[in-house]
Amino acid sequence: MRLLTAAQSREVDRISQQSGIASYSLMTRAGESVADAVVRRWPERIRNGVLVVAGRGNNGGDGMVAARRMAELGANVGVILLGRSDELRGDARRAYEECERKVEAIEATTEQSVASVFAAGRSQVAVIFDAIFGTGLNADIKGAARRAVEEINRASALVAAVDIASGVNADTGAIMGAAVEADLTVTFGAAKYGHVSYPGAACCGLLDIVDIGFAPSAFNEIGTTGWFVEAADAAPLAKPRSANTHKGTYGHPLIVAGSRGKSGAALLASRAALRMGAGLVTAAIPESIFAIVASGQAELMTEPMPDFNGRFDGARAVDRIAALASRCSALVVGPGIGVSDGTRTLIEWLVDNPDRLSIPMVLDADGLNLLAQLGAARLRNSIRPVVLTPHPGEMARLLGASTTEVNTDRISSTRRLVELTGAHVLLKGSRSVIAGPRGEVCINSSGNAGMATAGMGDALSGMLGALLGQGLSPFDALKLGVFLHGFAADRLATHRGPVGYLAGDVIDELPAALAALRA
Repeated sequence: MRLLTAAQSREVDRISQQSGIASYSLMTRAGESVADAVVRRWPERIRNGVLVVAGRGNNGGDGMVAARRMAELGANVGVILLGRSDELRGDARRAYEECERKVEAIEATTEQSVASVFAAGRSQVAVIFDAIFGTGLNADIKGAARRAVEEINRASALVAAVDIASGVNADTGAIMGAAVEADLTVTFGAAKYGHVSYPGAACCGLLDIVDIGFAPSAFNEIGTTGWFVEAADAAPLAKPRSANTHKGTYGHPLIVAGSRGKSGAALLASRAALRMGAGLVTAAIPESIFAIVASGQAELMTEPMPDFNGRFDGARAVDRIAALASRCSALVVGPGIGVSDGTRTLIEWLVDNPDRLSIPMVLDADGLNLLAQLGAARLRNSIRPVVLTPHPGEMARLLGASTTEVNTDRISSTRRLVELTGAHVLLKGSRSVIAGPRGEVCINSSGNAGMATAGMGDALSGMLGALLGQGLSPFDALKLGVFLHGFAADRLATHRGPVGYLAGDVIDELPAALAALRA
């Protein structure tokens, strides 16, 4: 599904008007589409009172059109205008004048007046239309508008947001001080990043995307660099195999992982690579855990590495890893390796010697924590494709920020790390964010809360190594790998239960999930 920024949405509007489509025609169709969507979904509720809360801009104009439409359909409609009617301009003014012929609008300009109006009519309202702010919001909500948001959220009515829930940043999903918690959002032409990105996605409710008559050429002209990755987007990347192939056709990732007490990380990443269809997989592990890993998966090739106190001895291991990597097609480094002088030497060597290892590299887990110690910008010297897969805590360390700052604006945080490192970046979590050096951004749709358990990241890193080893580009490997990881978990949540399945269960579900995706 295509995702647009606020600026791209404005450009679609501008190009459509240049193509001869009147701006007020677009506003009329937008407002009527929202009203029609509410009537379709909640026909019984609208009989019990409708309230439209409108701002002074075009989003408020859309709301005025919706109010007029609801009145024409026989609903008992009230309108609160957050401002004075003589402040309205352009299409919003025209929408207000046409609405006023059928519905009286009450002007509320202060927090106290907003509270008074809501108090007077709260019991008579079953549906509220949020038309306060649209996609152009770029500052925290304050004053009367914020009080209106709070009153809407306190009401027992169902809430329909016009274009986007007021208070949600359309480009990032960040909450701008406060936000309406909508049950339904009706947006126009295409979804926006804020509709599908947390924390704002939690305010979206159900999402309806309606065609209001934008010029088709407008979307072609602006192009798009954003997608909400769903099954239809991931499936074309999961190409079927031809009959005349062999194990050498499907890549050979090298998994550099594990330490004493963390042998499971090496096994999970390696097993995931095998289940993802890699022709061969080699695990380079500290010598102290060699027997555990070698006996844990018969199909896995294992190479013991020099270690010190159960962790990689980087100074002695790097040449052997380089020799192994010369025969492999992708490299996964970091799951379970721990943080020590030896592992720091290993990561430093990998970062500073890209000419010795030309294959794509996935850096995960403690590999990322060690990169943060070295300075993430150091990675910009790399001449090979690099994929970074941090969770919010690791992202915070890489950026020198707090985890709260990362989670408040996940898209911007991901883009910042891309700019800092030149790598492709996956910010893991609910609605994982994928970003690349050319400005492209994806939000993943799959996955569920049952995935919040140990080893899931190790499994994903192995999957990504397999896909990169099979020749997928970093961006395509991330889109397919992250979606399939969540998709397999969603299947488990459905037929096994929403909580209690393990990372190993997700790995074992991958062949069936891949077959279902291809079907």
